[in-house]
Amino acid sequence: MRGINVAKDQNNLRLMTETANVDTSLFTLKGITKSFSGVIANDHIDLEIRGGEIQALLGENGAGKSTLMKILYGFYRADAGEFFHRGRPVQIRSPHEARRLGIGMVFQNFTLIPALNVMENIAIFLPGLPFVLDRAGLAARIEAVSSRYGLTVDPWATVGRLSVGEQQKVEIIKLLLAEARVLVFDEPTKVLAPHEIDGLMQVFTNLRRDGYAVVFITHKLQEALLCADRITVMRRGKVAGTLPGSGATEDQLVALMFGTAPVELQLDRTEPPSGTTVPVLELKDVATRAEGGATGLQGINLVVRPGEIVGIAGVSGNGQRELGDVVLGIERCARGAKYLFGRNATHWPVGRVRAAGVAFVPEDPQMAAVPSLTVLENMALGATWDYARRGGLSMDWTAVRQDTEQSLKDLGFSVPPLGKRAGTLSGGNLKRVILARELARRPRLIVAFYPTCGLDVPSAIAARSLLAAARKAGTGVLLISEDLGELFSLSDRLTVIHNGRIVGRFKPEETTLYEVGHLMTGVEGAHAASN
Repeated sequence: MRGINVAKDQNNLRLMTETANVDTSLFTLKGITKSFSGVIANDHIDLEIRGGEIQALLGENGAGKSTLMKILYGFYRADAGEFFHRGRPVQIRSPHEARRLGIGMVFQNFTLIPALNVMENIAIFLPGLPFVLDRAGLAARIEAVSSRYGLTVDPWATVGRLSVGEQQKVEIIKLLLAEARVLVFDEPTKVLAPHEIDGLMQVFTNLRRDGYAVVFITHKLQEALLCADRITVMRRGKVAGTLPGSGATEDQLVALMFGTAPVELQLDRTEPPSGTTVPVLELKDVATRAEGGATGLQGINLVVRPGEIVGIAGVSGNGQRELGDVVLGIERCARGAKYLFGRNATHWPVGRVRAAGVAFVPEDPQMAAVPSLTVLENMALGATWDYARRGGLSMDWTAVRQDTEQSLKDLGFSVPPLGKRAGTLSGGNLKRVILARELARRPRLIVAFYPTCGLDVPSAIAARSLLAAARKAGTGVLLISEDLGELFSLSDRLTVIHNGRIVGRFKPEETTLYEVGHLMTGVEGAHAASN
């Protein structure tokens, strides 16, 4: 049995090598569409996957890359669209069906059992696992594949004792021995040291040599340019364009990732108050702990003054959420200090931060709403004492209703049924309610996470105009967004964050979309970050 399996593997490798340079369309995706709770993640996407080719799927976090590949792998089911395997229509309704068609996927979080050894982890993944495992034969197969593709790993080693890079090799070997022909990698370098990244790129090259189709998801320009034959760029759930790797440039990829130019808004851009004004927010050398998958902040120095919008640009997952959480008091400072309105607020709880005049507009409106309460009741949250009567024994719901209707009208939003439960609203409508509630209270500081995400164009313009109006009235705004057009149009100053550090500071008129985009994706820019 051992000899037969090893011979079979070697014969397969020989056949792959003979066809390595054939440009074969293994899979074609047409019109793939997927939404979650009304939010479109993939919007009529067409994609071709070819044998003997490395294809980079490039885009910001949230662009829809992982969702698309999880649909291909059967982890999610598409709402609409078609799959073709070598020109023949097929259905992919589960990972089992995907694996039968030769599709394998290496996730960011590995699917290995730490207590088992390498061979045992691979054995339980293989189809047709025999009742009695030929351990020596399987070990020989692992060693043969490992040697050919630069995946050297000890078959008898306990997985829990391996480095992250070695565990990733085990995941790849699993797919190869299961006879996958399409290998999908979701942000494969995220967990690797620099020397391990170089090794993985060589593995990709070896796989391409033998006719495999390699698709790797990334938001890093340099990785895509380093080894990809083709680079497909996704933006906001759509394919923005596909370029040959050999002719692509960083500027072209940045333009596709973020848009060719910022969208200008016709706003009053009067100068904010002078630097002698007491800041509404000041962070001094702030650091946080990197726990539970969070990105730790490192040495953050940041100032927001009254009547000023400071934009935070960065690819999602590089510390923006942690930065906002520190300001709101959700995340504690491991080092450094936070000042609000000139007072040391380093240890203030969330309630005190909010009571001091800090408004919060979250990316996901459900974070700031109670689904089981009505729209009207949600509008009163956080300001109940403003509407409390008789020492808190009753509420002035008429006043709440009047303020709610006026706030929504000021934003240009239609007024939803105020007696309807918030949990029944669409994501966009709930976002409008939260915006109206937070901005109606004339806060001194607004922390806005992706405030226009999920809104239609008229609502987004209204929201941006209201932020500009708040700025004009003297409110400070910390605007966290991945929409560079929005950031360039609204911000007085732009701060770029990457991997928990501030890597650039600019006035919008003194930089370009390309320079900011390069810094967001980890490419050195012309300006160094300064305190």
